[in-house]
Amino acid sequence: MKIKLCNYLKATCVFGLITFGFFAKHLTADEPKSSADPNKPNIIVFFLDDSGYGDYAHNGNPTIRTPNISKLAQDGMNFTQFYVTSPACSASRYSLLTGRYPGRSGLGLWVIGPGAKQHLHPKEITLAEGLKTRGYQTGIFGKWHLGNPNQRNNFSQDTLPLAHGFDEWLGTNVSHDYGNAMLLKSDPSGSKPVKGYSVIARNLPSEPDICSSLTKGSTDAAISFIKRNKQNPFFAYIPFNMPHLGLYTSDRFLGKSRRGLLGDVMEEIDYSVGRIRQVIKEAGLRENTLIIFSSDNGPWITFQDTESHKKYGEARLHVGYAQPFRDGKGSTWEGGHRVPGIFCWPGKIAPHSVVQDPVSTLDILPTVFALAGADLPKDRTIDGRDIRPYLMPQAHESNLPEFEFYYSWQDNMPSALRVGPWKIHTRIASQTGNNYGFKASRDTPLLFQVEQDLGERIDRAGEQSKRVDKMMKKLTSFESQIRQEGSFWNTQ
Repeated sequence: MKIKLCNYLKATCVFGLITFGFFAKHLTADEPKSSADPNKPNIIVFFLDDSGYGDYAHNGNPTIRTPNISKLAQDGMNFTQFYVTSPACSASRYSLLTGRYPGRSGLGLWVIGPGAKQHLHPKEITLAEGLKTRGYQTGIFGKWHLGNPNQRNNFSQDTLPLAHGFDEWLGTNVSHDYGNAMLLKSDPSGSKPVKGYSVIARNLPSEPDICSSLTKGSTDAAISFIKRNKQNPFFAYIPFNMPHLGLYTSDRFLGKSRRGLLGDVMEEIDYSVGRIRQVIKEAGLRENTLIIFSSDNGPWITFQDTESHKKYGEARLHVGYAQPFRDGKGSTWEGGHRVPGIFCWPGKIAPHSVVQDPVSTLDILPTVFALAGADLPKDRTIDGRDIRPYLMPQAHESNLPEFEFYYSWQDNMPSALRVGPWKIHTRIASQTGNNYGFKASRDTPLLFQVEQDLGERIDRAGEQSKRVDKMMKKLTSFESQIRQEGSFWNTQ
């Protein structure tokens, strides 16, 4: 009881200090209208961890209530074919922040652990760095997972967010289920684990009260940041730790969902999205703020048949849904790469918009840079596209090329390619070990029409030999380009 109370007090003190300013201001009657520059829209990016396409009410889930996220989609644009470049954490986050395929990162793996030497290279230009050139204040509130200071990298400050354009941070270095996961905050006077940071808690799996506060803590910190910077353009990156296993939620939501613990977690996230939108509205920033909502990959279905797990409890009930797509996290099937994608900007993006054309997280950086007037770097390949013609078709001529997208395998190199509605597999990956009766290689690739065949059930390679040849040439050429260019790690 003493330990539990101590943990609770620690979490309360940490997050209470952050939220005091919010609650004090929230009680005042009419907040003044913002004088923010309309040519520099505020940017908020929600990025969930392991949330599947089917974990939302607006995507058909019957027992998880997500009214605020559904309202976000209703007030803006819902992309029904939205992709991430990797079915796992670090590589996917790399692409979101840089607009580049994971093969260019030099990270070598889908996921970099706390003891890995690799981290986001300091020469990479992130969303935060580009926006800072335009006078933005930048903050990250949630999981980083793009590097961790340790002996192998000489405890480099380059491993953490402040070295990559962010002004402040509250969150975890890696996923909260790692034994050496820490809750950290930026601190000018701090020196742990490196200069500029303070450790709030260590070994998070042994701190259930801290873990239960992660969603609320990230939300409170983001709200404080927004309120402090409402007169300036800002970028708030909110990569929630959940619903990555193990699942934790605050007492307010525990046991409230018909879906069980996964539903409780998702409904707290939904509430958090609603809280932040309300703060934006009260600050007079609604029509000058672009909100983007997505997830880093599909659900972690590895444990869907695991009755009881030492670390994750009754894991089979805690995993989400990728339906109607096949498989999930760690998979080169659609369920690993296909995720929710919502863009909301009242007054700019038409409400109730639904776009069936495919786009990806690669497109976020060039689009946001264009909106903010930031220059794209010319000394490297940017793989994403400026998708303003989708968001604001009245103001931007539609001249986007046909969608081409490379799916990343465990080594961050491509294993599949989509061109238009067609997807070719040369390697199959699945954390479940289930290849569903298929085999794929460069000599015998698989071909699916993924707009008609959502579950990738019908191999069309035999009847589409010319298309297969053409797509294989594209895949081979892209692989060669990646290897030829290398990464900043091999050119320094």
